[in-house]
Amino acid sequence: MVIPRLRWLKLPLRQQVWIGGHRVDLPIGDRLVLQIDGGHHVDAQRMSDNEHDAVLRLMGYHVIRVGYRQVIDDWPMVQDLILSAIAQGLHLAA
Repeated sequence: MVIPRLRWLKLPLRQQVWIGGHRVDLPIGDRLVLQIDGGHHVDAQRMSDNEHDAVLRLMGYHVIRVGYRQVIDDWPMVQDLILSAIAQGLHLAA
């Protein structure tokens, strides 16, 4: 449901791509990654997510991590985060 909402950006959008040894939900452009967490992202899963976010950052990616409920219930906020990152050029390779 996220890709159809972002197609108008005319940026490369791919789903479930392996980067840094783990799958990421949605790379946007060259260096922006949208991660969408479900209810199971707690405890050990949260620690694994945090570790992978750090690996991604060290590889030059910018990570936006939101919850599934935010995507469903507050899409304008999620879209604003994405648009703000794009406006800063965070989706572009350095």
